Amino acid sequence: MKLYTGLGPNPRVVRLFMAEKGITLPLVVVDLVANENRGPAHTARNPAGQLPTLELDDGSMLAEITAICEYLEEKHPTPALIGATPEERANVRMWTRRVDLNVCEPMTNGFRFAEGLPLFKDRVHCIPAAADDLKQIARGRLTWLDGLIAGRDFIAGPKISLADLLLFAFLEFGAQVGQPLDPANRNLAAWYARMAARPSVTAV
Repeated sequence: MKLYTGLGPNPRVVRLFMAEKGITLPLVVVDLVANENRGPAHTARNPAGQLPTLELDDGSMLAEITAICEYLEEKHPTPALIGATPEERANVRMWTRRVDLNVCEPMTNGFRFAEGLPLFKDRVHCIPAAADDLKQIARGRLTWLDGLIAGRDFIAGPKISLADLLLFAFLEFGAQVGQPLDPANRNLAAWYARMAARPSVTAV
């Protein structure tokens, strides 16, 4: 197997997931800034022209963060980052979905339609007038999430999971593109500090 990776929070989630599990794979860097991900070599791997993309041993390609991470979890079940029981897996998938839809999507599009507009205006349909509202939605949902995780060490409960890695990578990204976490979200701020201290974060 090999992982096609590059800049941005999406590939970083998979690299963090691999680091937490102790998985090492060859990495092939695709230049997002130079639009290499939209070139014919990469769109043959991933028709959406996105990163990351995992090439399996049989030469087939797998895209999308959750699909790649779930495949790696099945190949390397311990430590379990999606869950060791049906109940744990359902819970982690629920929280991962909440993070993705409520925080990652509006945050990312808020960036694409504003600070990232010069890079993305000729690549995807951009709506600059929506940028501020999308950023506000992300901020509001982070405040909502802050209340939900009170008393927890991690997003989905007592153990680190894919939900944590997803949110961390996107909050890390947000801090770099003008959407920092409001420190008034004290539960998330404390969680973020704990995540930032993990060896996996500095390893990839």
